[in-house]
Amino acid sequence: MSSATPAMPRVRTVFISDVHLGFRGCQAEYLLAFLNQLDAEQLVLVGDIVDLWSLKRSMYWPPAHQQVLHAILGLARTGTRVIYVPGNHDEGFRELCGAQIEGIEIRRDFIHETADGRRYLVLHGDEFDGAVKFAGWLKNIGEQLYDFILWAGRGVQAIRHRFGYGHWSLATWIKEQVPDARRYIERFEYAAAHAASRHGLDGVICGHIHRPGIRDVDGVRYCNDGDWVEHCSALIEDRNGRLGLMYYTGSARLEIEAEPRPAVLLPVQLDAAA
Repeated sequence: MSSATPAMPRVRTVFISDVHLGFRGCQAEYLLAFLNQLDAEQLVLVGDIVDLWSLKRSMYWPPAHQQVLHAILGLARTGTRVIYVPGNHDEGFRELCGAQIEGIEIRRDFIHETADGRRYLVLHGDEFDGAVKFAGWLKNIGEQLYDFILWAGRGVQAIRHRFGYGHWSLATWIKEQVPDARRYIERFEYAAAHAASRHGLDGVICGHIHRPGIRDVDGVRYCNDGDWVEHCSALIEDRNGRLGLMYYTGSARLEIEAEPRPAVLLPVQLDAAA
C-alpha cells in the first residue's frame, strides 16, 4: 500500500461505542489510527468507552489506551463537538451527566437531528436489558473463553486479509449459532426501535450488544454503531444526513455498509496500525 493515504472526507457526525479501554480485547491501535484521521463536525461516544468493570478485576492500561483518550480530548479542543453518553461498563460517569468537562458534553441520552431533518434517540442501550430479559451469553461462557475467541478470531482475520477476503468476526459467528443469542439480538432491536417510536422519533442510535447494523423495525430506523472489540466499526452521518457503517479492518481498509436507501459515503484508506 502506498505511504500516501488520502484524507478522510469530512463528515457531519461519527458515532462510536463499546471501545472498552482497559479490557484486553480492545482494538485501541485501530481506533487510534481512525481518530487521528477523523474529520467530523461531531463525535458521539455512545457508551462503554472505558471498561471500569474490567479495570476493577485487573489493571490493564497500555499506552495505546491512553493515546485514544488524548486523541478524543484533542478533537474536542480543536473544534469537534464531542458528546459522551456513558454506558453500563462506564456507568460511574453517569453521575456527571449534564456537565461539560474538557469540552466534552456528558449526557444520559439525547435526540440527534440529522442534516436532512430526521430525529434519532441516542442512548447506550443497556436500558433495554430488562425488556429483553436475557442475561447475555458472555456471562455464561466466561470472560476467559471470550478472550480466547477474540484472540483466535484475530488470527483467522489476518489469514482472510492475506487472501483478499473482507472482514469477518469469529465471535459474531459463534453468537449467531446460539439460538438464545439470536433471540436476544432480535428482542433488543425491537425494544430499542419501539422506544424511539414512543417518543415520536424517526429512529434510534445505540451500541451495547456489539452488533453493528442499520435496519428498519416497524417503520423505525434502528442503527447500532457496533464496537471496537469484535468489529472496529462506526456509524457515520455524511454531510447530507445519510447514514452508513464504516469498518476498520486489519488490512487498513474502511468498508462501507450503506443504509437501506442509497448513501454516498466513500471508502477511505488509513495507515496500518502499529
